[in-house]
Amino acid sequence: MKRTIPSTAAGEWPPAVIAGAFQTGVLGVRSLKRRGVKALCFDCNPAMSGFRSVYGPARLCPNPDEEPQQWLEFMKELAHELGSKAVLIPSSDRYVTAIADHSEMLQDHFLVNPGIRIQGLLAEKQTQYRLAMEHGMPMPQTGMVDTREELLEFSGKLSYPCLIKPWHFREWEKFQADHPLFHQKIAIANSAQELAATYELARPITPSVIVQDIIQGPDQAKRVYLSCYDRAGKRIANAMFRELRCVPLGFGPASVSEPFPDAEADAVCDCFLKKIGYVGICEIEVKWDSRDGQVKLIEANPRLSGGGDAAPYAGVDLCWIHYLEMIGRPLEPISPTGRHFRHIVLRSEGTAIPEYMRAGLLSWKQLLNSYTPPLAFFDFDLRDWRNSLETLVVSIRSLMHALWNGSSKPKSS
Repeated sequence: MKRTIPSTAAGEWPPAVIAGAFQTGVLGVRSLKRRGVKALCFDCNPAMSGFRSVYGPARLCPNPDEEPQQWLEFMKELAHELGSKAVLIPSSDRYVTAIADHSEMLQDHFLVNPGIRIQGLLAEKQTQYRLAMEHGMPMPQTGMVDTREELLEFSGKLSYPCLIKPWHFREWEKFQADHPLFHQKIAIANSAQELAATYELARPITPSVIVQDIIQGPDQAKRVYLSCYDRAGKRIANAMFRELRCVPLGFGPASVSEPFPDAEADAVCDCFLKKIGYVGICEIEVKWDSRDGQVKLIEANPRLSGGGDAAPYAGVDLCWIHYLEMIGRPLEPISPTGRHFRHIVLRSEGTAIPEYMRAGLLSWKQLLNSYTPPLAFFDFDLRDWRNSLETLVVSIRSLMHALWNGSSKPKSS
C-alpha cells in the first residue's frame, strides 16, 4: 500500500532547529512552520536574513570555527530550552562541519542525521573531490597541491584558463579586505605563469589549494540535482533543474533556473550518492562538458541549499521530507509533479543581468521572456516583508549601478 506523505505535523512531533540563518535557513524554517512544526534557526553572523525575518528571529550563537566550546554550550542551552530532542538540519557548510566534528556530543541533545560523517566530508572540497575520484564520479582534471613545487608540476596537466580555489571559500575570508582574493570563491588563471602568481597570493593563508580544469560549455549545460536519502541509503525524493543564468557568469550558483528532466545526469548523481552511503538532503551541481560530451561534477552541497528552494515548487519539499524521515515516518519516494516554472534569485539577478548583457548573452527581449510566469522566488516573500523590501532595494541598486556605468550594453559580435 502506497503511503501518502503527511501535509502537516501532529502536535506531539519534535521541534526542528535549522543551523544557519542565511536565506536557505529562513526558507527551511518557513517550510516547517507552515506545516505546524515548531522551528527556529541560529547563526553566528547577525547580518543574516534570519535575524530580520518574520519566520525568526534567529538566535545569535558563537562562531563554531573560532569558539567551538562556546558553541557547544550554546547548543546545550538551546536543547534545554526546547525541552525535547529537536531535529537538527544544517543549511550552511560551516554548520555541516561543526555538527560533524561534534556529532557524538550533539546526539545526546538533538536528532542528528546518522549520515553526518559523510556530509562533513562533502562539505570540504578536498575530501569531496577525493570521494568523487574514489567512487567514479566524473569530474574535470583536478589537483590538490600543498606547495609551489607541486603546483608547478601539476600545472602542465591543466587546460587554460583554469581554476584555483581553497578547500573551502571561508578560508579566503581571512584575507584583508583589500586583498585580491578576499571573499572570492575561485580565481581564474589564463596561463601557468598566472596560476603560479595567484598561488603566491593565496599561499600565506592557504598553502593547500585545489587547481582544476574549467568544464567547457554554456551555463545552460549546468544541471542542479536535488535529493533526499533515508537512513538505509534509499532515495526518497529527487528533482532536477537547468541553470539559465548564474553569478558570476559561468561559475556561480543559479540566479534563474527551471525544471529540466535529465535522466543521465540524474543517474550519475544518484549512483555517486548511493556508493558513498549518503543520508539526508544533498544538492549536486554538474555540467555537460562540450569537449567530450560527459556530465561532470562541479560541487556537492550536503545541506539545505539555494537551488534546493526550487524543489518545493516542483512538489518536492526537501526540508519537510527530511524532517519526516528523521522522526521515523515511513515514506514512499517522491518525484516532481512536472509543473513548469522559473526559479528566480532576485539579488543575484541584479548582478547577473548586466554581466550577461555585457557579454552579449542576453537581450532585453530574452530577459523579459525569462520572466514569463509562472515564477517562484528564492528571496521575495510578501509575508516576509522586511527581507523582501531589502531584496528589492539591493537588486534595483545593483542593476541601476551597472546601467549607469554603461556596463549593461551588449558587446557587438
